Amino acid sequence: MDAGALGLALGAAVLHAGWNVALAGAASSRASTAGVLVLGAPLLALAALLTGAGVSSSAIPFIAASAALELAYFVLLARAYDGGEVSVVYPVARGLAPVVVLGAGAVVVGETVSFGAAVGVLAVAAGIFLVSRRFPVHMSGNRRRSRRDLLFGVAIGLVIAAYTLVDAEGVERADPIAYLALIVAPCAALYPLVTKTRPDVGLRTAATAAATFGAYLLVLAALERAPAAPVSAVRESSVVIAAILAAVVLHESVGKRRIAGAIAVAAGVGLIAYS
Repeated sequence: MDAGALGLALGAAVLHAGWNVALAGAASSRASTAGVLVLGAPLLALAALLTGAGVSSSAIPFIAASAALELAYFVLLARAYDGGEVSVVYPVARGLAPVVVLGAGAVVVGETVSFGAAVGVLAVAAGIFLVSRRFPVHMSGNRRRSRRDLLFGVAIGLVIAAYTLVDAEGVERADPIAYLALIVAPCAALYPLVTKTRPDVGLRTAATAAATFGAYLLVLAALERAPAAPVSAVRESSVVIAAILAAVVLHESVGKRRIAGAIAVAAGVGLIAYS
C-alpha cells in the first residue's frame, strides 16, 4: 500500500468519523440528516454526470434494495445520535457490520473463516463490550443510556451489513458513483416525509454533506491505488478517530475503557479485512 493510498484511506476515515460527530452535535440530528441527503443527492448526481458513469438495468433491483436499507440506516443513525453517544453507537455499528458479513459468507456461501478472522471477531466482541459499558454501574440512568446506545449500534450494524452484501453485487453492474447517486436520490426524497422533518440546509449541514460523500469518494480513489483489504483496514481507524473526536468536540466521557474498546474494534476489523 503506497503513501498515496494510505493518505486517501486515512482521509476517508477522518471524514467519516467527522461527519458522524457533526451529525451528533447538530441542534437536531434528524433535520441535519435530512439536509445532508437533500444537499448530497444533487452533488452525487452531478459527479455521476461528469464522469459519464453507466448503470446496467440488472443493477436496478440492487439499487432499490440498497436505497431502502440506506433509508433505514439514516433514520436509525439520526435517532441514535439524538441524545445518544457517538463513542458507543459508532464503534458498535462499524465493528458489528463486518462480523455479520463474515458470518453470512460462512453460513450462506460456505466460506472458510480463517484463524485471523476468528481472532478479529473476538477482538470486535471485546471492543464492543468495553465501549458499551458505562461506570459507575450503580447509576441506573447511565446504564439505560448505554443499553439504548448499544441497541441502536447493533441495529445500525445489521443494516450496514445488509446493504454491504447487496452493494457487493450491485456495484458489479454499475459505476460506483452512479450507483450511489441513484441510491441517495430516493433517500433524499423519502427521508423528510418518513421522519416528518424539515431539512436543515445551513452551512454546517453543507459541510457535513461534503464530508459524508467525500469520504466515499476518497475510499474509491484509494481502491484504485491499493487492494481492498488494506484500504478497508486503514479506513476502520475511523472508529478510534470518532472516539477521540467525541471526547474533544462533544465532551463525551470516553475514558480509557472506551478508547481501548475502540482500538480493539478497529484492530479486529483490520484482521477480518486482511484475512
